[in-house]
Amino acid sequence: MNGVSRRWFLTATAATTLSVTVAGCGKFGSGASSASGNADFWMPQDPTNSVSKTAVDSFNSGGQGKVTISVIATDGYKDKLRTAMGSSKMPGMFFNWGGGSLDNYVTAGKLVPLDPAMESHFLASSLAAGKVEGRFVGVPYRGTQPVFIFYNKKVFSDAGVEPPKTYADLQDLVRVFTSMGVMPFALAGNASSAWTELMWVEYLVDRLAGPELFAKIAAGNWAQWKDPAILKTAEMIKDLVDSGAFGKNFGSVNYGSGGTSTLLNKGKAAMVLMGSWEYATQQSEAPEFTKKYLGYVPFPSVEGGKGDGANVVGNPTNYISVTTSAAEQTADAFLKTTYSDSYVQGLVAKGEVPVTVNAAKFLDEAADPAYAKFQYDLVQKAPTFTQSWDQALGFTLGTPLLTEIQKLFNGQSSPQQFVDAVLAMQVY
Repeated sequence: MNGVSRRWFLTATAATTLSVTVAGCGKFGSGASSASGNADFWMPQDPTNSVSKTAVDSFNSGGQGKVTISVIATDGYKDKLRTAMGSSKMPGMFFNWGGGSLDNYVTAGKLVPLDPAMESHFLASSLAAGKVEGRFVGVPYRGTQPVFIFYNKKVFSDAGVEPPKTYADLQDLVRVFTSMGVMPFALAGNASSAWTELMWVEYLVDRLAGPELFAKIAAGNWAQWKDPAILKTAEMIKDLVDSGAFGKNFGSVNYGSGGTSTLLNKGKAAMVLMGSWEYATQQSEAPEFTKKYLGYVPFPSVEGGKGDGANVVGNPTNYISVTTSAAEQTADAFLKTTYSDSYVQGLVAKGEVPVTVNAAKFLDEAADPAYAKFQYDLVQKAPTFTQSWDQALGFTLGTPLLTEIQKLFNGQSSPQQFVDAVLAMQVY
């Protein structure tokens, strides 16, 4: 699976003591349809579906109802799900991305709130994107995909430098590598890759203002784009571009093999800011480089900023949600079984890093335990894990935001023009 579609599949696991809340709650649904019976579980195509199938087969042999998996083609999954959720033929449970993707279903009363007691079974930072209106409607279901800096150890060794711990360090490295004729950061800036540029905006805003600023924006307070930290971020982006941090031709570079990943493993770029799936991309393209020279560190802190340097952005996980058409006891029992040790071990065997509290004891079984533990520790220690903004905002706002970010990087908009254009996207 390529990097773009890998990002499309956010990741995680589910919980032991979950229970479906049957009582109505505001705009939420009034509860699952019946005590026990059949529950259709929709999910898009993904290599980890085999782990789900094993869990479903085990569950179905236990006499607590029957779960049927319906695998939908990746490209058409979201559209088919939206159509079904607007009809009388909703799935009982469905795989999703949390954040803005659930808002409309909650407003329409299609989802069942889940027991908040589940929180103790997951890394705290993974849960927020599964909440709408203060109630949990999305249970972590696969692995985590934080964003951080990958670097070429050989390029760093040749330059006699260390990975950045602060933003000042990062700026110094830009000067060092540009003077050597090495691109400091590989960046995919072609027409379909604005999501890679978004990562820079997300981290800089977090480090300058803390996660609360985007949380207010995502909650509907669009006027928060006027916050000085947004303009400061845009100015920092312009400075990075102007200083050659991304080379001169990033606008024609694609993500992945033949693009950013190749620039890194061939030593033409020193670093790349990317989601955790970059490891799999590098391992597939350049296994020897991955084994000997691929390094990784958190995004640096920003001096004077309000945001905690341990905060993470990216894809906290994927989620599973329960609709009002599900059989209550069947859904409840299945959610419990998906938290089992065998399910978590299955995810780890597929290269996932689950966000369950019991996952740590299985990470030695991962293909690269050190890398798996780095991700797990990063998420475990994160005070906040902010979901990718385009996912959190949903298609209507997320897509035009990416367009404006690309204009900023390309020099088609000044920092102030960027802020003005984003503000104009919505009446506030």
